Amino acid sequence: MPIWIFLVTIVGGLLGVGAFADRVAKKKKLKFEPEEGIKNASTSQQVYGEDFLRQVNDSFKQPNG
Repeated sequence: MPIWIFLVTIVGGLLGVGAFADRVAKKKKLKFEPEEGIKNASTSQQVYGEDFLRQVNDSFKQPNG
């Protein structure tokens, strides 16, 4: 089996799974808002998430330090 057929099958499968998930989300009227996700977390999860985001932000500001 040529490699391009394998790659097309993998990419097509991923697109198919994404389309299926999108259809289910629309049918159930689910909304995915990343900004709202941290609000539903416990206090410790919020602190961990904010600390992680701060570390990532600092690593972009000082990539060698």
